[in-house]
This record gives sequence, structure tokens and C-alpha cells, in this order.
Amino acid sequence: MRYEKGHKEATRKHILDVASRRFRKDGIAATGLACIMKDAGLTNGAFYAHFPSKAALVEEVLITSLEDFNNEFVSRLGENVSQLHEFIRVYLGTEHRDEPKSGCPTSALVAEIGRAPKPIRKAYTTSIEDFFGRVSESMNGTDPALARQQGIALFALAIGSLQLARAVTDKQLSEEIMQAGIEVAIKFTA
Repeated sequence: MRYEKGHKEATRKHILDVASRRFRKDGIAATGLACIMKDAGLTNGAFYAHFPSKAALVEEVLITSLEDFNNEFVSRLGENVSQLHEFIRVYLGTEHRDEPKSGCPTSALVAEIGRAPKPIRKAYTTSIEDFFGRVSESMNGTDPALARQQGIALFALAIGSLQLARAVTDKQLSEEIMQAGIEVAIKFTA
């Protein structure tokens, strides 16, 4: 059966999108290839026409999803400070907390990435290094080393706040954690 031009690339992108959402929702270890392919509306055998292994899929998902997130975050740094503050409020908002499948890949997966095989951690490291470099470049008028340090601190604060807010069962405490993260991040970037 012949497919139209671009079919294979579109199918590969679809698998990446489905896997990205599923990994962020359920975790990498808890997500099997059969589940991803079923969600994608494809057979298990079709997977290997696009990726040699689950590890290769995880690497590519991390690279593409981090690139998307990084582009959005860095674009906010180049805008006025109120735009950055709005991004912080959205990042540490109820919707992002409750819908990890469509949110930041780092906040959803960083604990698993830390225990992943070295090639996956290396792909993540490369992406996060690129992110921190772009953050320091986008903060005009700031010493690049200081901008990098501030970008790392802001990112770590936001991720830690979101992970803690997701981990607790008490909704009021979860809201308190997110609000504290928002207030500190805004003071830090004011």
C-alpha cells in the first residue's frame, strides 16, 4: 500500500505527540509502547518503522517537548516583565498542576529522568543547557553569568513548587505552595 508523501513523517510526529502526553500524564516507566500505539490508533508493529526502541522515543520526546517549552519561556523573557509574571502565574496555576500531560516536561518527568539511562539523561542535559544559554542571552543588559544563574534559580523554584503542589493530597496546601512559589518568583524577577 502506497501512502502520500509526508505520511511517514506525520505518523512519526503523531506518535511523538501521543507519547509526550502519555509520559507526562502517567510517567515514562508506567507507559508501555502498546498503550502509546493504541492511543495513536496504530499497531504495535508500526512503532519500529519509526523508532528503534522505547529509549529512542523517550529521547526524542524529551528533546522536542523541551524545545517547545523552552521557546515559550524564553520568548517571555524578551517581553516586558508583566508578561513574564503572567507566565509564572500560569505555570504555577491550577490548570498546569492538574493537567501534567499538556504541561512542562521537566516538572512532570524530572525525577524519572534522573533515574533514566545515561543517553536519556544526556539528551535532557543538552536540552537544558541550551535552555539556560538562551535564558542568559535573552536577558538584555544583565551580565550573562548572572542571567544564567537567575534563570536556573527561577526554573528550579517553579519546578520544585509545581512538583510539591502536585504531590500533596490537601488542595489548600497545594494552593498555598503554588501561591508561595508565584510570590517569590515575582519578587525575584521584579
